[in-house]
Amino acid sequence: MEGDNHEGAAARGGLATRWVELVFALLIVLGGAVVMYDSARIGASWAAEGPQGGFFPWFTGFSLALAGTWIAGMTLWRWRSMAGDVFVSWAKLKPVLSMLLPTIAFVVLIKLIGLYVASAIFIFGFMLWQGRYRILPAACVAVAVPVFVFLMFEIWFLVPLPKGPLEQMLGY
Repeated sequence: MEGDNHEGAAARGGLATRWVELVFALLIVLGGAVVMYDSARIGASWAAEGPQGGFFPWFTGFSLALAGTWIAGMTLWRWRSMAGDVFVSWAKLKPVLSMLLPTIAFVVLIKLIGLYVASAIFIFGFMLWQGRYRILPAACVAVAVPVFVFLMFEIWFLVPLPKGPLEQMLGY
């Protein structure tokens, strides 16, 4: 009776631990498989002069894949006993996602419109939405920070950062 009540609370209360463990274990397996594949692509055997470039990374990828498989297997083995375990409550996950999703959008925007314009949009949006600043201060900071970063990296340090159509139109 108590187990049923506990399981119902987990279903309503948050993200189940067993699903988090299983998904991350499978991601570790996938990461290991990618490392193994790419290591084999560049050469992962022993040549006459010694190990090829992918020899040691291949074993690292294999170790990752093996560890992820072990974790996934142990999670599945304990699946029923883990029912009801809550990794994180929905209430605590919501603020994390409210930061994560805009940050993912920011990274995508960097690829599409460049770092400087994406940064201005990101800073402006966060100052309005999360900081509850008024429009004028948010706009000033959202413009000043990318301009300062541009001057510091592009002009003073001569380190190019990702640019988009606006910078190309301005000749940078």
